[in-house]
Amino acid sequence: MAGNGGTTQACAACKYQRRKCTPECPLAPYFPADQPKQFMNVHRLFGVSNVLRLLRQIDPSKKSDAVKSIVYEAAAWEKNPVHGCLGIISMLQE
Repeated sequence: MAGNGGTTQACAACKYQRRKCTPECPLAPYFPADQPKQFMNVHRLFGVSNVLRLLRQIDPSKKSDAVKSIVYEAAAWEKNPVHGCLGIISMLQE
């Protein structure tokens, strides 16, 4: 993401890890700099290395949907740390 003066702004993942975000950063398309809480939830639940491993194994056309699913599950666990997504499903079924 380009910032003022032509400099690039680090993605949320690189900001959290305090490293320089390169154009080849595999997490930059999915975790923009203006959504750090989204990355922190994913990092807390899955860890960076596991997310990177998942992204390497997934077909490129399905990566965006996979990250959306990971982000949704991480947000569900933040809202309901006991049941996570299962709590949401149970609530919807009642």
